[in-house]
Amino acid sequence: MSETRAAIMHCPFCADEDLHPAEALFSAEDASRSVEQHGGWECRSCLRVFSVKLLGLSTRRSAG
Repeated sequence: MSETRAAIMHCPFCADEDLHPAEALFSAEDASRSVEQHGGWECRSCLRVFSVKLLGLSTRRSAG
């Protein structure tokens, strides 16, 4: 897998496009936040901080 992340285009909560990497926002000492060290995103529209994780690839194909 790639060591870098691809930029996501929309917030999964509000669908806004005002997204920024969140690593610089939270330090490891801040125990009140539960943002992963790498891969976090900040939506400056709805103020949510989130991460996106790929679980794997499906082996099933849709009937169509």
